[in-house]
Amino acid sequence: MSVVDLVMPKLGESIMEATILKWLKKPGDKIEQDETLLEIATDKVDSEVPSTADGVITEILYNENDVVPVGKVIARINTETDVNNNVSPVTNDSFQVNNKPAENKEEDYEEANIVEHVPYQPSQKTSSANTNSSIRFYSPLVLNIAASEGISMSELESLEGTGQDGRVSKKDIMSYLEARKNKPAAKHIETTEEPTVHEVRSAPPQQEYDTPATISGNVEIIEMDRMRKMIAKHMVDSKNISAHVTSFAECDVTNLVLWREKIKKEFEKREGEKITFTPLFIEGIIKCIKRYPLLNSSVDGDRIIVKKDINISMAAALPNGNLIVPVIKNADQLNLTGLTKQVNNLANAARTGKLKPDDTSEGTFTLTNVGTFGSIMGTPIINQPQVAIMAVGAIKKRPVVVETEQGDSIAIRHMMYISLSYDHRIIDGALGSTFLGAVAKEFENFDSKRSI
Repeated sequence: MSVVDLVMPKLGESIMEATILKWLKKPGDKIEQDETLLEIATDKVDSEVPSTADGVITEILYNENDVVPVGKVIARINTETDVNNNVSPVTNDSFQVNNKPAENKEEDYEEANIVEHVPYQPSQKTSSANTNSSIRFYSPLVLNIAASEGISMSELESLEGTGQDGRVSKKDIMSYLEARKNKPAAKHIETTEEPTVHEVRSAPPQQEYDTPATISGNVEIIEMDRMRKMIAKHMVDSKNISAHVTSFAECDVTNLVLWREKIKKEFEKREGEKITFTPLFIEGIIKCIKRYPLLNSSVDGDRIIVKKDINISMAAALPNGNLIVPVIKNADQLNLTGLTKQVNNLANAARTGKLKPDDTSEGTFTLTNVGTFGSIMGTPIINQPQVAIMAVGAIKKRPVVVETEQGDSIAIRHMMYISLSYDHRIIDGALGSTFLGAVAKEFENFDSKRSI
């Protein structure tokens, strides 16, 4: 039998895992090359995974809603022509290939999370002596759960395993945790016995916030959806990784506003696209990144990776209120018309759920427009693995002092606050503020006589 391993694909530079949303095939089903086998999701975008070969699905290693690292084998496909003679009928969660006994499905799933592919072994691989011995085998997955949940070794030893040879499976330990939440915790007497090679050091007792709070009163409880959970994790991780500093500047964007107002109808008639402020802001940011390339970098341990390509990420709001960040690749190679079309295409794809994984990868600097919703300024969180993100606030008319050769005067001008959050590990306040000031000057000195 010729078997092809299907692995979790890499969907972007910073994406290391994906969640399986739905399997579209089951073991025993035929599938053609490039036919969609499953749907997956990352913290950036949902996507479909096609089959890499023609054949019959012989094994699915992960369940729906499992989080799988990139590069892990998620399914196996028998590519031989006469597969019907080799694959027996599928019943429930077990199946047979080439008349070999089926392994316990749940144990296969658990082991697949923590080890590379191991060739099939006959079921008589564990002697009865091991089953009766006081030393039990625990998979790394079970040990990790025990450590994170504060389950001592004595508690683990007391659990009855439903896995092969009486092993404690993921299902067993999760059932135990659920039951433990519903009854008072018994006092635990620690033993003085020497730990075995498989023992987990007792983790600190669970904090109170690990247990769902008892909520009373007139409230509504809303469970986070999958994307909101991923966004929350991404934001917290970024704050833990980067030393965030935010600087602010105010700029007079009157010339920019009046120029756009003057040409927007002609531009739409000629290009079939509406021109917003976003491509104008991106154009100014690109000019400043070329002068201060350290803002277009990432950090890898003690190394600074300065990116030669300028790929601008632009934060976009989805209809459900969640946020996604599509990327304009090689933005410095586009003129204003090209930037406008890219901005509009990506924004429309985000709103209609048609973004592809490649559309959200390889960003090097992010722009977010908090002014869209009326905010005059913001302190954005860095989009990892980047080192800087700029926020532009709402444009407001205000009376300001204008300096002229004839003297100072008060005039009504279009004013805007901009802010820059940057990673203080490699960008000091002097560089961050200098870059921010340079962007403000680009906006203020916009050529109101330029042609389109």
